[in-house]
Amino acid sequence: MKKKTTPTTKSTQPSDEAAIDLDPTLPVIKIVSEEEEMHVKMEMEMEDETYDMLVKWGKEIASDEDYINIAIADGLKHLIASDK
Repeated sequence: MKKKTTPTTKSTQPSDEAAIDLDPTLPVIKIVSEEEEMHVKMEMEMEDETYDMLVKWGKEIASDEDYINIAIADGLKHLIASDK
């Protein structure tokens, strides 16, 4: 009986030609995992005082991870917009 062998795949680093020109002043961020989250985006109208109160509450309970997620999402939006 012949033994089956599974072909192995090699992971390769991109060549220097294919590398993205990165800003050397920015730190490297590696994405180690991701989770899909369901959410609903709502458009709301409210009084200025109500808006200010909600912003205050959000700042009180926002985590460092919340701020990082906002910054990364905003950075990606700007990068995509600059590529157009």
